[in-house]
Amino acid sequence: MALIRKIGVIGQGHVGAHVANSLLMQGVADELYLADINAQKLESECQDLTDSMSFYPHNCRVVNCGEKYELLAGCDVVVNAAGDVAKAAGDRDGELFVTAEITRTWPRRLVDAGFGGVIVTISNPCDVVATEIWHLTGYDPRRIIGSGTALDSARLKNAIARRVSLDQRSICAYMLGEHGTSQFAAWSAVNFGGKPLAELAAEQPNRFGFDLAQAEKDARFGGYVTYAGKGCTEYAIANAAVRLVRAVVSDEHLVTACSTLLTGEYGESGHYTSLPCVVGAAGVEEVVTLSLTEAEQAELHASCEHIKGNIARLTWWDEERRPSLR
Repeated sequence: MALIRKIGVIGQGHVGAHVANSLLMQGVADELYLADINAQKLESECQDLTDSMSFYPHNCRVVNCGEKYELLAGCDVVVNAAGDVAKAAGDRDGELFVTAEITRTWPRRLVDAGFGGVIVTISNPCDVVATEIWHLTGYDPRRIIGSGTALDSARLKNAIARRVSLDQRSICAYMLGEHGTSQFAAWSAVNFGGKPLAELAAEQPNRFGFDLAQAEKDARFGGYVTYAGKGCTEYAIANAAVRLVRAVVSDEHLVTACSTLLTGEYGESGHYTSLPCVVGAAGVEEVVTLSLTEAEQAELHASCEHIKGNIARLTWWDEERRPSLR
């Protein structure tokens, strides 16, 4: 008998609804468990998804869980998309207090109900929320993944691709650090088919000698271009989340930038931030440490300081009572 892939999504706002639709469009889920505090919105999304079932690759059981987060305990992956995107109109830190408060409502209940899967959290500020989930539950931190700069790395690839006329999927490039304005491009690690950007820029300056600072800015602030006309971001973040879900349920050992608990990498520990990670059935199976330049390491430390500053603003954080590193 085939394994039944069970995926949960908490929050059916702009992003959560797109995550649910993308999961079904890509045929990732066999059973989809949806939760939200807005009963009518949740019922409407369930109706819309089941009305669309004839157009998806295969059937999927869609379960309306309301606020009964315990019903998601049997899921292989639970995606956290609960938040208030309107609070992020100015910057991603705008959701800090409201999202942190929302996050207090479900993780402990999920874990206490026997959940043994992987949590993929995309609510902002992503690194803070991922740290909070770990802190509140004591759950295996490698099984809590923040989408982090998986999305921003895709934006960087888009920015580079426009300049060099190559397929985005043929470019290896990472935005690292916070999923926020302190993130940075690891230009020293950018390569095309294994050939470093610096070498190509020296050989073909007209094509590869583009303005690095402007490309990095396009990646860092690309979400606000989207937000300006839509009042939200939807497609890219939903697909970034589903890419992580696919890596888990298919045990892909995918190398991607995402937010994970730091345990000494580059001298940082005790909070989540984005580095290249190997993602599979166990969550983050390995953290890839790059040979960052001194300047890039300084940017990483500055980004970590921003994350830690936000964490310190929240009442749930207690350095003395944080879970032990595993």
